[in-house]
Amino acid sequence: MTLSRRSFLAAAAAAPALAACADLPPPPQFPPISFAPRGTFRFEALRVEVAFDYQAPLAPPHVEHLFARTPEATLRLWAAERLAASGRGERFVRFVVLDARVTETDLPRTQGFRGTFTTEPAQRYDGRIECAVEIRQQRGNFRDGIATATAVRQRSVLENISLNDRERVWYEMTQEMMRDIDAELHRQIEASLARFYA
Repeated sequence: MTLSRRSFLAAAAAAPALAACADLPPPPQFPPISFAPRGTFRFEALRVEVAFDYQAPLAPPHVEHLFARTPEATLRLWAAERLAASGRGERFVRFVVLDARVTETDLPRTQGFRGTFTTEPAQRYDGRIECAVEIRQQRGNFRDGIATATAVRQRSVLENISLNDRERVWYEMTQEMMRDIDAELHRQIEASLARFYA
């Protein structure tokens, strides 16, 4: 089971003795996963809407809500940096997130004397992001065009991993998935939605 900084601090608040004897390292500083250098698609549209069809359960086996840079926050940043509207026309842009999960699975470990002297993978993290950019009509909400992207990653961590290193693995997973999302949406927008932007 993951010992995240957030869950550790919550446990420490409930049990001050735990906080007193713990030597919690300072949190690592991760920069925002920015997409601004890639440029902005400025659509001939009234506005850009961001919708999350996926809602984080905030409970095991899900861990995405524990990330320093969550998939949800990074997807919102992607939409803000990559999509813009002219404020004119009869359409609007809808960026919809269909999935943004990362789940944790405890892995089986060697038992007995041999297991005492063996360092093995303890948890596996499975991430999946799925989203779409839609061009919709203001009247009737009919969809005129769509670009979609899906990205997956899987990482395992050793049983002796530090708290900071675990958070770095989470950050890297999000970064890698979002690079895939950005590349695929960029390709599809240019191929399928070019008539809707300047």
